[in-house]
Amino acid sequence: MEPLNITPGLTTVTPVVRQHNAITAARYDYTACQLDIFFYLLSRLRRDDAPDQEYTIYVKDVEALTGRQWNYQQLREATADMGSRMFEVESERTYQQLWMFQRVEYIKGKGCLQIQLSTPIRPYLFNLKENFTSYQLHSALKLSSKYAKRIYQLVSQWKDKEATRTYPLDEFKQMLHLKDPKGKEPELFQNISQLKARVLDIAVRQVSEHTDLRIDYVLVKKGRAYDAVRFTIARQQPQQLPIPFEQPAEDARAFSARQHLEALGITQPQLVAQVLGDPKHLDQLFKFTYQLKTDKVKATKNPGGLFLKICGLR
Repeated sequence: MEPLNITPGLTTVTPVVRQHNAITAARYDYTACQLDIFFYLLSRLRRDDAPDQEYTIYVKDVEALTGRQWNYQQLREATADMGSRMFEVESERTYQQLWMFQRVEYIKGKGCLQIQLSTPIRPYLFNLKENFTSYQLHSALKLSSKYAKRIYQLVSQWKDKEATRTYPLDEFKQMLHLKDPKGKEPELFQNISQLKARVLDIAVRQVSEHTDLRIDYVLVKKGRAYDAVRFTIARQQPQQLPIPFEQPAEDARAFSARQHLEALGITQPQLVAQVLGDPKHLDQLFKFTYQLKTDKVKATKNPGGLFLKICGLR
């Protein structure tokens, strides 16, 4: 894999996730919920962290950033499954099986979980130097398809170029866990039309709509059959505002709440203060925003007015 020569750096304005290219290209199968936990965790890593550093993830923060609701039971099942799944990292000389967590602890009544990374995987997340991939956290979290999240990781590695390298379809499918390299599991989306409809087209649409990159793909034929895929890349201004992850958790939640209120057209200082000052109103805001995005609430004319009515503020 061709590495990018990028100087590592962090900013308090636009948080950036950085991960080793070996992890980007590794074979692993995470659900959308698991990838959200993974991306959020990566955003909290700092190069001067202690070897036994614990990372706290607040459930409401993840919900606020993704627009999706995860309850404790879903998260417990997600982290339990993540703990049993491995990263397969292969080079010319070695093949490694790595696991993400040393320990995960849920703090009852606090709405948060604490994670400790396993020792062997830490070098891939911290010792990045020149060989790493960087991509914006808020973009990764806005993608709902797990394949879109993985493909965004992949194309971000090449974002300083106009296209990725050409990936043989076997390799590409193995990276997305659509195909077992040992042939013990059935291959998913064997038909090229299925691969396009269920993976490639969805990923192109979501990545282009919600991230800093506009992408497309080219399928390459060998004879009469498609044999490989290549992604074209163009930079664009991301639609989402940066998320201030360097701020305390409560500040980050308030920041997201202000974004939701502005999107609903609620900008009057008194109303904004009433919503932000009441935990019940805040919970209702994130719930309402989620339901609005998933069409569980119909309010095409005046969603802001409906929200205020639900809260008893109008």
